[in-house]
Amino acid sequence: MTEQAQKRPAPDPAAVRDAVTRKAVLGALLDEIKTAHAEASTDVQHLLDQQYKATGTTKVDATLPSGMKVGSVSRIGGEIAAQVVDDEAFRVWVRDTFPSEHVVEVIPAQVVTRVQPAFVAKVLAEVNAAGTAHYADPTTAEVHEVPGVALKPHRAATHRMTYTRRSAKSPVEGRELVAQAWREGALAAHVLPALAPASVGQAGGKQ
Repeated sequence: MTEQAQKRPAPDPAAVRDAVTRKAVLGALLDEIKTAHAEASTDVQHLLDQQYKATGTTKVDATLPSGMKVGSVSRIGGEIAAQVVDDEAFRVWVRDTFPSEHVVEVIPAQVVTRVQPAFVAKVLAEVNAAGTAHYADPTTAEVHEVPGVALKPHRAATHRMTYTRRSAKSPVEGRELVAQAWREGALAAHVLPALAPASVGQAGGKQ
């Protein structure tokens, strides 16, 4: 059932126009900011990863052009986990080494072979714990090199941004310091040149 208009007093046309204009302008600005933020996040992650590999550093201060600290960015390391990367090699190894964990299912017109899911989880858990593709037989204590299993990236490294809080030494929060610097025209040319006023953009581009 479609909505039907009811006869009620119409809103002030100026109010409607202003609300729509505000929505349109903020939407356009938001799109620009989202794109710039995504690009900045990619750049930060790439540089943090490089810095971590070179120096082991995981935290960097965020400062305004004036040098005022407004927060910090911390690198959060990724994770690796054991995965079956070659199903057939793994299945054959289980069949030949732990036949009780190897299942043969007869389905009309086909025969399906697979490894018991619980055993797969058990092997992968031990590989994760050992940090290498080996599995120790709990019965014989024999250590097997597991074919078809490898430790691969499970979660990529990321980073977290935190802003400074009010304190005796800094009575203004980091977010407020950023807002103040933006109002003063100290940031647009540096972080959002596409939205900077022409005079600010030109001033920021002069050497």
